[in-house]
Amino acid sequence: MRIGTGYDVHRLVPDRKLILGGVTIPNKLGLLGHSDADVLVHSLCDALLGAAGMGDIGIHFSDSDPEYKDIDSMKILSSVLEMVSEKGFIIINIDSTICAESPKIAPYRDDIQKNIAKILKIDFDRVNIKATTTEGLGFIGRGEGIGAMSTVLLNLI
Repeated sequence: MRIGTGYDVHRLVPDRKLILGGVTIPNKLGLLGHSDADVLVHSLCDALLGAAGMGDIGIHFSDSDPEYKDIDSMKILSSVLEMVSEKGFIIINIDSTICAESPKIAPYRDDIQKNIAKILKIDFDRVNIKATTTEGLGFIGRGEGIGAMSTVLLNLI
């Protein structure tokens, strides 16, 4: 068994969509990034790659490569699954936390879990998504950005 962790943060800005776990969430601000800036999926990719001993998302999907400009992060997640599977790993479970002062994540949680489970070809109940605020502290508390942390457990087939 192998455990991996991932963490990502993106700045909130006007004129961008807010996408978390492949779900577009209505919000006046969206996340800034080279791709669609889905912090949840990016943290999950890092956790999967880390558990498999394959580095991080930046090694495989560079933010300086025009091929990945505005890419749907769910496509990146699908590619990461292929990479991890080729090394003989299967996903046991995923536990992720979204850190955001707003918007509230609860109304979108099930859709996010379904999206991730579908892309990763695992059961819904093997994907756990939580959300928290930072009680008004720091850049997240001031509404300047959103962060996400993920932990995954892999096993060799």
